[in-house]
Order: sequence, then C-alpha cells, then structure tokens
Amino acid sequence: MAFEPIRKQRQPGIPCNLADYDQAVRDFSWGKARAELDGLPGGRGLNICHEAVDRHAAGPRASRPALRCVARDGAVTEFSYASLRSQTSRFANLLRALRTGKGDRVFSLLGRVPELYVAALGTLKNASVFSPLFPAFGPEPIRERLSLGDGKVLVTSPQLYERKIAPIRDSLPGLEHVLVTGGPPDAKTTGLAEAMAGCGEDFEIPPTDPQDMALLHFTSGTTGRPKGAVHVHEAVVAHHATAAAALDLRPDDVFWCTADPGWVTGTSYGIIAPLAHGLTLMTDAADFEARRWYRMLAEHRVTVWYTAPTAIRMLMRYGPELPASCDLSALRFIASVGEPLNPEAVVWGERALGLPIHDNWWQTETGAIMISNFASMEIRPGSMGRPLPGVTAGLLARGADGRARVTDGKVTEITEPGAEGELALRPGWPSMFRGYLHDDERYAEAFGGGWYLTGDVARRDCDGYYWFVARADDVIKSAGHLVGPFEVESVLLEHPAVAEAGVIGTPDPVAGELVKAFVSVTPGYEASGELRLELIAFGRRRLGAVAPKEIEFDQHLPHTQSGKVMRRVLKARELGLPTADLSTMREAR
Repeated sequence: MAFEPIRKQRQPGIPCNLADYDQAVRDFSWGKARAELDGLPGGRGLNICHEAVDRHAAGPRASRPALRCVARDGAVTEFSYASLRSQTSRFANLLRALRTGKGDRVFSLLGRVPELYVAALGTLKNASVFSPLFPAFGPEPIRERLSLGDGKVLVTSPQLYERKIAPIRDSLPGLEHVLVTGGPPDAKTTGLAEAMAGCGEDFEIPPTDPQDMALLHFTSGTTGRPKGAVHVHEAVVAHHATAAAALDLRPDDVFWCTADPGWVTGTSYGIIAPLAHGLTLMTDAADFEARRWYRMLAEHRVTVWYTAPTAIRMLMRYGPELPASCDLSALRFIASVGEPLNPEAVVWGERALGLPIHDNWWQTETGAIMISNFASMEIRPGSMGRPLPGVTAGLLARGADGRARVTDGKVTEITEPGAEGELALRPGWPSMFRGYLHDDERYAEAFGGGWYLTGDVARRDCDGYYWFVARADDVIKSAGHLVGPFEVESVLLEHPAVAEAGVIGTPDPVAGELVKAFVSVTPGYEASGELRLELIAFGRRRLGAVAPKEIEFDQHLPHTQSGKVMRRVLKARELGLPTADLSTMREAR
C-alpha cells in the first residue's frame, strides 16, 4: 500500500520553530545554539540543572508550573520552577553532606515519582553523575550496572529496596548510601524526606566544565555486558536545540513524554529538554492504559506529546471511538521514537487524533534526536525524516558482515538515492557520547573513517529523507536478497488481524536463511491455521520473494523496556541459543 505524504498542523496560525528547513540548515551553528542558554553566572561553565531549573527560577517564569507529577491514584503533585529549585538544592546539599561530589555516580531505581526528578536534577546541580535504572530490572542487572558504573549513592523506594537491593547489597562495597522514599526499611538505608528536610534550600552550583561527565546511560548489546554510555553537561545544548526543532517545543506548552527515565528518551526529553524550555512537564506514574492516557491528554490540556510506537499500536487496537470521546483540542504536535514507526500508524494518527505522528531517530549514544520529521514539512509515512540542523548524516558501503566496510581507516560513502548503507554521523554534536565507561576498545570500534557508525542500515530518497531498513546485525540474507525485518513487519501490521510482529531469519541449506515472522493477534481475531495461510498469502502479494515463509503466533512477544520487539531473543529461542543480556527486557504483565 502506498501512503501519500502528509502535512498537517492542529494550529496553523502558530508558526513552527523550524519554518524553513533549508534556511535553518544554512544558518545553524552549535555556537549559536549554545548562546541561547545562559551558562553559569560569572562564566563558571555550563550546568544542566542551571539551564533546566535555576535560570527560570530566577526570572519571570519562577511561579510557572515546571513539573506536574500524576500518581497512580490520580493525585497531582506540582512544582513551580522556584519550588523545584529549592528541592533540587536540598538534594544537592544532601549529596554534599554525604561527601558525594563532582564525578561521583548517583543512581536512581524509582518509578515516575517526584523524588526521581528531584534526584536527577539535584545530582546534576551538584556536578555529580546521574544514572537511571529501570524499576523492572531484576537484582542481577541492577548489581551489574551499579558495579560497572561505580555507584556511590542509590535513590529507591522501600519496596524496590527490599525486593531488589537488599539481596545484593553485600556484593556492592562501593555503594555507600541508599536513600529511600518513605520510612527506611533497615539500618543500612536513610530516609530521603527526613534527610532532605535537614538541608538548606540555597545551593551554589560549583564550576562545571561543559565536558564534565553528567549522565551515564546503560545500553545492552546483543552479546556481552551492558555498555555505559557517557554524556557530558554540554549535551544540554543539543537537548534544547533539538527539542525546539524536532518537537516544536515552546515555553507555554504542556509537554508529556511517556518514556521512563530509565531509557535515555525519558531523561533527555522526559526531564532536561522540556525544562530547559521553561514549559510545564507532565509525568504519569501509572502503566499504559488507553482510557487513562486519553483522559490525561484531555484533562491536562497537553499540547505536545512524545511517545513510543508500541504505545501507538496499542492505542490503535481500541479504534477511533475512544479518542473521539475526549477533548484533545489542545494537542498540536505528536512525535514518536524508540523504533521505526510503521506508515499506517502515522496515517491512523491523522484519522483518529486529528494529527499525524512525527517519527524521529536517535540512539542512546547520540544523546539527542538526530533525524526527524518536522512540523513545517510533509511527512512521508515510514520515513525517519531528515537530519537536524547541525547534524551531518551519511550512508556507508557495507562489507559481508553487514557493517560499514572500513579499510585502512577509510570508508566509502553512498550517494545514489535508494541505495542502502550503514547510517553514519559526523562527530561533533554536543550530546554525542564521550565513551563507554571503562571500555575504550568498544568505544573506538564505534567510529571509522571520520564517522560515528550507528549499526543501523538505512536508505535515503532523492529529497534527503532517510528510511530505516534494519539493524546491521538483523539483516536477513535469503536467496540472494537482503531483507530488512522492519519492512516485513510493517507490511504484516497492515493486516487488521496483526497487532504486533517480529521477523527473523532462520537457517536454510538452500536459501541461506528463510524469513520467519512471529505475530501477536489483534483482539477479536483467533490464531488459527487458516489465519496463518491468509497472512502468508498477504505477505506474498505485498512483498513477493522476501515475504515470510513461516508464521508463528505468539501473544507474548519479548519487548525491551522501551517497547521494541527483541528480535535477537526470538532468534535465540528459535535456534536454541543463549539469549545473552536480558536485563532490558520488559517483565511480563
């Protein structure tokens, strides 16, 4: 099915931040983007918390709601910029009292509760390093990350402490302090509220070099231990600039990013970027529930919404009646990230929500959005969009292993439209990761020929729009064809019976690999032999030779915390191989 380009904005009378893409690219410089931020008073450097909180608290936006946290029971806790400055200063003073200073690692293991946001920003204010963990992690992944990350302080809840920290505490000699929300469960912990109450509300941010380490985000490879991607305070320059260009954020917005801060999106765009713009950031402690989400959008008059493709597909199951029953008139821009957004989801947004959904692309390592569909430009459904101003992207020729071919330090750039290659970026943007903690060799392998090698395969059309094909290590080689799993999954998702799909290659003595799809069925349909044959025929009509030869029904596909179907887990299970690191896999509910 061909999807026509879409260009629609809810409030056409309001000009977009990025009105003319080509002009923005010509005029942009990271120096100009840096000049839009204040920097620490007295020329003492650049600190993320100052840009996100303190500079607003010292000006006319001091009384504006900065953070609106909705609890599971619907209760709302709200902080103005002035009160958020006070709370983050108390936390920074507490860290100082605990002899935790510049460069020391402070971890969080919390849901989306107010204490998480105060801890994150207070840690950055103190020039310490913030590292978030998913609450769904089990004890072993938590232990591994605290150990690899040299965790000195952990902020968590009594319940999470008893279930996940107490069993491993003795194996973490470097973990000096555990701060718990609520009453401390044992003598090895400290009550956070009581400790903060004894600290002052005034705090002078220490001199902070833009290259000082600020954030540590763990990301899992397909094998081996997790990688700790290091980001610096200068990253806030990219957070601020890309949020304006790609998400069209403005100071009067109410912004909702549904991502958990344990995922890089939930920190870069779920904490830092929106607050740097001085707007109101909304958070929800509850898990996904369609009616609740629509109610949140309506009741809180959300203007910009950033969510995951998995969530969009889950909402699609409920049809257009549910959003039609809610007043979503405040909503003017929707964006999605985490995995490629299938074209029909973009079109569904326009049909059911009155707005198309703007896909964008980036990684933990890039720290900020690199490629995006912009408010002022047409959306080509299925495309990631075009590079952000200040970002230089390219496609590199690949070797037999599917990765960019680097020979004597040189690579070959692909320029012809429609050709596939490994997506690569020229280093130099402010939020680029500065290393994998304690793993220089792994970091060096991420670069070649003057490019950062993303590991993603993409193609570029004649107008400069990029289209995701697959992870380089996901590409299926079948009977001379290179098959991108995402392309096959997107076609299957067009069938009304398919709620989700994961596609892998299975060994075949003749073809090399055969395409196999794992499918979750939409409510109202029944997994059956008849449906299997129907889907195989549907795939053949649409995809021809690269269509799946085998389909298996599975209502419990493995997902990462960010909602991606874990193809490597499907493949490992299919072949009876070890599944390697499963720490980022979402718990079954």
